[in-house]
Amino acid sequence: MPLSPQDDDDWPTLPASALRPRPETLDQADGDAGTAPSTRAEAAAAASGGSPAAPVRPEAPVSPTPGTPAAAPSAPGAPGAPAQPTAPAQPTTPSQPTAPASQPIVSSVPTLLPAPTAPPAPTSVPTTAPVPTRPAPAAPTALPVQPLQPGQPAPVQPAQPVRSGQPAAPVASAPVAPATGAPAAPAAPPSMPSGAQGAPGPAGTAPTVDPLTSSRRLQREQGLERRSFLQQDPREEPARHGGRGVLNRLGFSLAPNAQERAVREDEHAVSRHWPGPRTVAVVNGKGGAGKTPATVLLSAVFAQYGGAGVLAWDNNQTRGTLGWRTETGAHDRTLLELLPQTQRLLGAQGQSADLAHFVHHQPQEKYDVLRSKPIRLAHENRLSPDDVDAIHAVAAKFYRLIIIDSGNDESDPMWLRMIELADQIVVATTTRDDHAEAGALLLEALEDRDERSARLARESVVVVSQADPKASSADVAEVVAGYQPLARDVVQIPFDREMVDGHLRLRALAAPTQRAWLSAAAAVARGF
Repeated sequence: MPLSPQDDDDWPTLPASALRPRPETLDQADGDAGTAPSTRAEAAAAASGGSPAAPVRPEAPVSPTPGTPAAAPSAPGAPGAPAQPTAPAQPTTPSQPTAPASQPIVSSVPTLLPAPTAPPAPTSVPTTAPVPTRPAPAAPTALPVQPLQPGQPAPVQPAQPVRSGQPAAPVASAPVAPATGAPAAPAAPPSMPSGAQGAPGPAGTAPTVDPLTSSRRLQREQGLERRSFLQQDPREEPARHGGRGVLNRLGFSLAPNAQERAVREDEHAVSRHWPGPRTVAVVNGKGGAGKTPATVLLSAVFAQYGGAGVLAWDNNQTRGTLGWRTETGAHDRTLLELLPQTQRLLGAQGQSADLAHFVHHQPQEKYDVLRSKPIRLAHENRLSPDDVDAIHAVAAKFYRLIIIDSGNDESDPMWLRMIELADQIVVATTTRDDHAEAGALLLEALEDRDERSARLARESVVVVSQADPKASSADVAEVVAGYQPLARDVVQIPFDREMVDGHLRLRALAAPTQRAWLSAAAAVARGF
């Protein structure tokens, strides 16, 4: 469209040399149409046949766009007939810039191309440089969406210019461009495994993590330990006794029943070793209540299942019979011969083999016996509390379990010192009323003595032996029920002829009696 004088103010001033017409142009114009008007206003007046309009200020010289060649002069035509408009130049598509891989993709500003030129002036107008018009910007080509790298800001999508009267181009599915002038927000880093937090890396890069190390560290902090390949639940041994044991010997693999499982639990209890020696005192204020059989058979059970290191000690000042109920070794020495050697045995030169001169080893049951000398009178066998401490110190140095057979005098210094050294007490009794009553009175006396003695009474084990074959099961049950409120555990021992007199051997007892003594020893072991 034609430009107004106001539009001319927007263009830069051309040098004076650009306004001088070339000679050949002026000659041709003079020969054809005479003197040409100097301004576009005069040219318009001449074309209409009227007088020229009021003079206006000369046009501002226009400098051509850099890099754009000057347009050729318009061909002369008939006066008053405007020239045909030139077809607008086709906009060129700017080439897509190649963005570095590690830098955000930023689109360059589209190149402005010249718009269609305005219709030329009449032929009478002197030939001058054509006035350039504002080129219409071409629509930039949609950019391909590039995947974001960890720590890389989102690319900025250039604004799409819209021509007048033309619908807006559809928006490509690209990230939303931030507002002009505002810095682009950094993209979120890629998700990491839960619990794997690594140290942050350099700026613009994702944090470096070690998923294996971080996850194991987090699991250890939470108390979750890796299951070891070596820690496996032990397999249960198939049944060995009863009908299931017979079938297993024929090739089957049957699990044990509840009774056999209970036996195995008791065997495991008495097989344990404890840190430091343990001392058990077998007590009852009435003679013949079964203290010596209980001392012998408990020692045999612990030695058979738990190994050597068990000593049965006769701490009786009135003709103790422990030596009579056990086998005699190659000598007849007693604790009276051991007492003068206690200092040497407790010294650096003392050895466990030296005890063989004073104790009597039981070859079948694998325990040792320290006898008293029953042929001597009671006042000759009496020991002081210091003597008891010295013998106990030697026994605790070389044995893991000490079971002491006691006398009947609860006021004797030997008996009282034994209670002070004991870790646990076993009350032996029979179904006889006097035996049962004597044991109950002893427990009550210990409860009233001091706190340590009261604890021994509460944690005691009572062994009820059926010494009389004529005793009924009701008699045994009555004694057992009477001791339950007084002791931690009560075990019933059935009648067995092998326990009446002579040497006591665990293997010589009947199977039910052996099982009962195993239960009694297990009850003692659970108290340690």
